[in-house]
Amino acid sequence: MAPNMISDVLPASMLSSPDSPGCANSTVFRPEYRVGGKYLGWNVPAEELHHIPEHWLVYEEPESYMHYLLGLLYICFMFVALSGNGIVIWVFTCAKSLRTPSNMFVVNLAILDFLMMAKTPIFIYNSFNLGFALGGYGCQIFAFVGSISGIGAAVTNAAIAFDRYRAIARPFDGKLSAGKVLVILALIWGYTLPWALFPLLGTWGRFVPEGYLTSCSFDYLTNTAENKIFVMMLFFFSYVIPMFMICFYYAQIVNHVFDHEKALREQAKKMNVDSLRSNQNMNAVSAEVRIAKAAITVCFMFVASWTPYAICALIGAFGNKALLTPGVTMIPACTCKAVACIDPWVYAISHPKYRLELQKRLPFLRINEPDPPADTKSEATVATTEG
Repeated sequence: MAPNMISDVLPASMLSSPDSPGCANSTVFRPEYRVGGKYLGWNVPAEELHHIPEHWLVYEEPESYMHYLLGLLYICFMFVALSGNGIVIWVFTCAKSLRTPSNMFVVNLAILDFLMMAKTPIFIYNSFNLGFALGGYGCQIFAFVGSISGIGAAVTNAAIAFDRYRAIARPFDGKLSAGKVLVILALIWGYTLPWALFPLLGTWGRFVPEGYLTSCSFDYLTNTAENKIFVMMLFFFSYVIPMFMICFYYAQIVNHVFDHEKALREQAKKMNVDSLRSNQNMNAVSAEVRIAKAAITVCFMFVASWTPYAICALIGAFGNKALLTPGVTMIPACTCKAVACIDPWVYAISHPKYRLELQKRLPFLRINEPDPPADTKSEATVATTEG
């Protein structure tokens, strides 16, 4: 476990003088110490070291194969996410049956997930060059695009939960019109952009490399009051609020469906019939179980993908920084990318009309989705954003 301070393990002669540029935010090692791959940052030019928090510079450089494995993993992530989200954007924007106001949220989510993975070539290049190869400019681009796509996806998930809540639990309020959806989308982007622009412009917070120095994110390690306030505000507005909205609206959906099914069963019992539903498939999974599973899946995905990152940020700002080793902090970076690969399956591929369009446009996929009855809508469609 690495010490908290550089001075605990290195002699004063190996540290830069207090007057050196960037000494307040990083430690600049003498050239004779940094060569040979002994510690992280060994291959970083001296003029680029001020971008790196000193916390990382006391850790030994990982084996080369770790960089290569992560690079290969991100290549897989990139291929799956770009192809999956690209197909979602293409089909949902081209198919007339899918151009509904509610599905605009799904397209926005796919665009954000596409952006998140479109920046992965920076990580891949850094990994195969064993570190901070693209320097400060590459780091700023990587972190800026990641901030927009990550925070925007979280808020878009909350908007999707709200839209489904209105469609299922409050159907008499009417569906959201295209104009209202556009306003909500504008608010989502307006809510997201400041949190990415503040660190980019250096107004509040900053973007820095993390872990193996191949990825970049918000600076959650600098021990200043200003930075700690930034981390807390970011945690609240980009994690707590979307988390609360997602869990609240899906819980309301589940409760509504359970209550509705219970009322139907009680009324059927009073009328001495098996069911009040017409054309009901008795072998199909009940509606409340389907929607409950979808709600739990969505909540679990959000928690599993972003909670590790939130915990790391809080530990870095307020806890024991020695817990944040380079290997540990690479785990949240991977979970955030993995959810971008999964989102198309949860929000789109489970959509019957989407599968029908895929069947028409990409017949080699052999989806074999049956055409829905003309007079009825499937329960799965009811559970999607179309309500």
